[in-house]
Amino acid sequence: GLPAHRHLTRRHALRIAPCLKRDALVGALQYYDAQMDDARYVATLVRTAAWYGAKAANRARVTGFLREGERVVGATVQDAEGGGEYEIRAQQVVNATGVWTDDTQAMVGSRGQFHVRASKGIHLVVPRDRINSTTGLILRTEKSVLFVIPWGRHWIVGTTDTDWDLDKAHPAASSADIDYLLEHVNSVLAVPLTRDDVEGVYAGLRPLLAGESDATSKLSREHTVAHPVPGLVVVAGGKYTTYRVMAKDAVDEAVHGLDQRVADCVTEDVPLLGAEGYRAMWNARARIAARTGLHVVRVEHLLNRYGTMTEEVLDLIADDASLGAPLQAADDYLRAEVVYAASHEGARHLDDVLTRRTRISIETFDRGTRSAREAAELMAPVLGWDRDQIDREVEHYRKRVEAERESQRQPDDLTADAARLGAPDIVPL
Repeated sequence: GLPAHRHLTRRHALRIAPCLKRDALVGALQYYDAQMDDARYVATLVRTAAWYGAKAANRARVTGFLREGERVVGATVQDAEGGGEYEIRAQQVVNATGVWTDDTQAMVGSRGQFHVRASKGIHLVVPRDRINSTTGLILRTEKSVLFVIPWGRHWIVGTTDTDWDLDKAHPAASSADIDYLLEHVNSVLAVPLTRDDVEGVYAGLRPLLAGESDATSKLSREHTVAHPVPGLVVVAGGKYTTYRVMAKDAVDEAVHGLDQRVADCVTEDVPLLGAEGYRAMWNARARIAARTGLHVVRVEHLLNRYGTMTEEVLDLIADDASLGAPLQAADDYLRAEVVYAASHEGARHLDDVLTRRTRISIETFDRGTRSAREAAELMAPVLGWDRDQIDREVEHYRKRVEAERESQRQPDDLTADAARLGAPDIVPL
């Protein structure tokens, strides 16, 4: 449970958030919430599924469905890295493709039962010392909700809520998006933020169930499940906070199409890998620090990222003490975390580590470029890279950052999207 919310007078609110202009509020309501790292959540969820017997294929793309008459009996899958196409057969196929739902429904050859629209949200990351506050902030704008959320040694400022019908793989933040957030957050800050304060910018897409409203901010955040043709279940919409309910609803629907008895769903009682025993390890963090020679703050960092799987990271350091040192240009992260991402978390390329397994790409002013070579050299022995592949990985990442920076200088979505697509998607091997 979380502490109960409470009402604050203006004086009390200004005491815990001195960053606010005195005339920006008449009072406040303080409440508590939880947060998670969405990319780490996905990686941990995949690892948990694999622990229970699932087969996970990284960088595999569905190109079509296999049919026998009206029935879907599997999918054709393309290896996006090595090439080649494979047929995977199944009694039931679950289509859970988020903002790509309309594209994958079209592969069936019939009109989908519902339509999903993509809504773009962009976020700015700024250093913690740029905003003098001991609490996060949230306020309404004319189009969406604006929040300033604590994130380690940073603040996340967001978000926008605008329709997006361009490249879904890499939604681009335009200069107009960034100006919108800065303008609105500065309307309440006594010391305004500038472009120079922004360490990182990132954008994501929400899969919203389309309705009668043209405004994405008014579309449904709920999810729905359908069985459009025999053998195919589609789940769409929803959000991270209800992912287990979505999974239960989708799998229960698929079970209806099986000719066998399946045990009742137990997802709400199954912890993710790293969760079991976490509290006990947290209580023992000082002893872990003494045993490993790491500062207790480092141990807390690892526990918050890996839970009880922290022991696997510590085993790497025990085998090679140099991995217990931080990355030279991103000292929030240990060198061992880069190796662990490649050896245990399915990272295949440098950008997997710098943008998803860690958040170095948005938590440093250089966007991770100064860490790129050190990280690539740490990954190389795990993935069998030679010197040429290390160079290709670093160059690919540099081009990605350049394309993102260029897109953020563009005035609108169309030009930002074109700039972002200037970087290749897959690193050549």
